[in-house]
Amino acid sequence: MQASPAGAQGIEAARAAYAEGRFVEAAALGEALGTSEGYALAAESLAIHGYYIAAEDEQPELFAHAIRAADEAIRLDPESAEAHFQSAHAIGREAQTVSVMEALNRGYARRTREAAEEALRLDPEMAEAHLTLASWHAEIVNKMGGLVARVTYRATRRNALDYYEKALERAPDEKTVYLEYSNGLLLLGRNRNREQARELLSRGLGIPPGDAYDRIIHDLMAERLAALDDS
Repeated sequence: MQASPAGAQGIEAARAAYAEGRFVEAAALGEALGTSEGYALAAESLAIHGYYIAAEDEQPELFAHAIRAADEAIRLDPESAEAHFQSAHAIGREAQTVSVMEALNRGYARRTREAAEEALRLDPEMAEAHLTLASWHAEIVNKMGGLVARVTYRATRRNALDYYEKALERAPDEKTVYLEYSNGLLLLGRNRNREQARELLSRGLGIPPGDAYDRIIHDLMAERLAALDDS
């Protein structure tokens, strides 16, 4: 169904706010549209603001709001790969801010994987979903150890690397792919993967930032690269 002129203008206004780094405003504008696309953008905006910008005591409500927005995006369009991906994104970001035991008790590992896999079922070429699954495998292996991760969650180092490569193949100009890939490599073996992580960060820094989120990622990559060089 083709969007109405008013709806098209509304989503463009939300996207403009997102691009300029006004993430909370972008979320409000997206939700006001009452569409799956709008709620998905709201979930993304709130997850980014919560993870990278908000104070620690603000994070729980922001992530809960992001998850609710993603759930509504899925309810409105169950066949939207973007909606399922934003669910994985929001749950995954919250999981990264709590303890391992709390994340396990809340079922975050299972929920993140299921949402990302559903996004890939609907859109096998979605680079972001490949990236999410790559980081899922890397983080589970890092936190649980190779044997427990494989037996309990079917998470493996090989799967992490395969998904990272698939993400890079599909989005070679996306800065976040280089940051997350380098992070994953360091989780899987800081000493043996240090040089490859450094190379990925250097390549990612060479891509011009396209919007406010890219600028956040750019600054993080610069910090990580400097830390690698100093260690």
